[in-house]
Amino acid sequence: MKNFGLVYLTEDASHDAVIELINEEAFGPGRHTRAAARIREQGPHDRSLSYICADNGETIASVRMTPVMAGGVKGHLLGPLAVRPSHKNRGIGRELVRIAIESARRKGSEGVILIGDPPYYMPLGFEKVAYKALDFPGPVDPNRVLVVPLVDGVHERLKGVIAWRDCKAVAAEPSVLEAAQTDKVYASA
Repeated sequence: MKNFGLVYLTEDASHDAVIELINEEAFGPGRHTRAAARIREQGPHDRSLSYICADNGETIASVRMTPVMAGGVKGHLLGPLAVRPSHKNRGIGRELVRIAIESARRKGSEGVILIGDPPYYMPLGFEKVAYKALDFPGPVDPNRVLVVPLVDGVHERLKGVIAWRDCKAVAAEPSVLEAAQTDKVYASA
């Protein structure tokens, strides 16, 4: 199936309400009690590394990236990743993940971490983190803690507490999409 009407855009404040709705559809009210949500409550996500997908002008998916310190790794927590039910199984989520990881790599992130389903994320380059290596602010299934290492030695340094990281100076740098295209639009064919 071709995705001719899809564009991928850097998130901005005008997307907040629809992103909240998409996340509510995907994860329900319990999403705010999860360990990853507790990290995201500690500080803002990085809009320059967070993206939406629009289909003919309608926002139908999003991914957010939150700066974290994970043990000795300056990285980003990926998520939530959510796609409207009407647009699932079209590769939109995978493309959002690919764009977010590449943007994080270009911005100097050492790794992209998430709590997610290994069968979905491992083909996208994620690897399992050592069992119980990271201390989250709430319960997690250690088998679902994954990372894409973006520099050498990440696995060895992923030990200890994971928490939000303040990176205001980093937020001023352009994302990979902004650097490549001044109109901030990435079309998918």
